[in-house]
Amino acid sequence: MSQRTKLIVSWVLVVLWAAFIFFMSAHTGADLDDGTDLVARIKRWLVAAAAPVFGPDTDIVSVAAHFLEYTVFGALIFHALFRTAPGQRRVLLVLAAVALASLYGVTDEFHQSFVPGRLCDPFDWLTDTLGATLGACIGAAFGAMRGSRS
Repeated sequence: MSQRTKLIVSWVLVVLWAAFIFFMSAHTGADLDDGTDLVARIKRWLVAAAAPVFGPDTDIVSVAAHFLEYTVFGALIFHALFRTAPGQRRVLLVLAAVALASLYGVTDEFHQSFVPGRLCDPFDWLTDTLGATLGACIGAAFGAMRGSRS
């Protein structure tokens, strides 16, 4: 696969993951709590599994979902930036990846304010940003371990 193709694929993956985040954010509170689709069933199972550990009133599943979505997002953005500017210092690429993911997190929270049963939550944005930071750092560390720019 050519370098140009790898670059395009890396940005397409970023856009697809952003679309996935948007799709997940478009689910209403009732969809997630009372729905019958796969997402609702998975959430109910995870909530039931987490309740004995964290208590029935703690929504650890939502926090974990935000964190994991944005961990993947941060890693994908880092990888795309790394392919776009291969000579750039990794620390700058990590910072740029976190900034882009965090900015998208702001728009995601704004979007949720229009979805019934959802709200714009600054703590969700913080969780998104922390997840993106971990993802970008993992991407940088993985790239350093590989020791190549391919």
